[in-house]
Amino acid sequence: MNFTFSDEQILIRDMAERFFRDNYGLDVRRKHQALPGGFCRETWARFADMGWLALGIPEDLGGIGGGTVDMAILMEAMGGGLAVEPFLATVVLGGTLIRDGARPDIQADLLPRLAAGELHLSFAYSEAQSRYDLNDVRTRAKADGSGFVLDGAKTVALHAGTVDKIAVTARTSGGERDDGGITIFLVDADAPGLTVTDYPTVDGLRAGDVALDGVRVDAEAVLGAVDGGLPLAEAAIDRAAALVSAEAAGLMAALTRDTVAFLKERKQFGRPLGDFQALQHRATEMYMDTELTRSLAYMAAVRQDGDDRPAARRAASQAKAKAGQAGRLIGQEAVQLHGGMGVTDEMPVGHYFKRLTLIDHSFGDRAHHLDRLADMA
Repeated sequence: MNFTFSDEQILIRDMAERFFRDNYGLDVRRKHQALPGGFCRETWARFADMGWLALGIPEDLGGIGGGTVDMAILMEAMGGGLAVEPFLATVVLGGTLIRDGARPDIQADLLPRLAAGELHLSFAYSEAQSRYDLNDVRTRAKADGSGFVLDGAKTVALHAGTVDKIAVTARTSGGERDDGGITIFLVDADAPGLTVTDYPTVDGLRAGDVALDGVRVDAEAVLGAVDGGLPLAEAAIDRAAALVSAEAAGLMAALTRDTVAFLKERKQFGRPLGDFQALQHRATEMYMDTELTRSLAYMAAVRQDGDDRPAARRAASQAKAKAGQAGRLIGQEAVQLHGGMGVTDEMPVGHYFKRLTLIDHSFGDRAHHLDRLADMA
């Protein structure tokens, strides 16, 4: 398969890398984290001005009409820049669900607002007992007249404390772990009966636990089909898994770059550390695992836009499993090769490693995806 970028994709890559190199560093990241919601709305508006929020939206709905590969290019640059803005929650998860599951009139209303940076979204699919199983849903939605009433609780919904709408999986029929009977609802974040407990995550981003107590929604809030929401959720999560694998590749590349630079500068026994062959071998392993992760991430991105859903699921799991394994190895090597300084808050190394650790535990960790690959074999 040809992985050569088009001229437009090269432009996206160069623009994104230049933006984060010139405008985003560890000090800027800390300032953004301290702002309300844990990110900078001025930076978010610049994302919109550069067309990044419109990448996955069709042109007739105010978007650019790009594909998952275009978004992977951007996510890789965001990884290298340690961005804290809610691109994953709003554009990747929320935007995908609306694009693929909302009624045409809802799409026409919401997607242009998303592209303009005026709409923030979250996807609340995880529950305390569910781990990574999307079909394990206790939250209930009961039909009530022309709408539904939702009751239940969701955990670790990305940026849920600062969004306008939250997509929620709820069971409209069947048992707790049935594949059928799951419906996705797009709920206003300020709906009566909905509360969010907002908190920071260990990687410097934010998430929230969502409680639903008699939350009423209209029938138009349904994304996809009633009782048939699981395939829609799975496709969105697979896409997210592919894209955070690309983000992980950006994080690994930054860790490898910074570690090699440190080995060239730091001297021991009168020689740069980089002169020692054993350390050269370790740096080479870091580079090789970064490239393997990048290749699998872009293969997964390509597959997400195809019609072969089993192939898309398989590619997403391959990329995510590799990202988990490589992220752990590269993060540990970077910390060790930097010595004691590698774990201090003053250096970016530890921040990269924390984000890689959270990526491994998002949308299924390495063990989960290896099990899924075995089941698909």
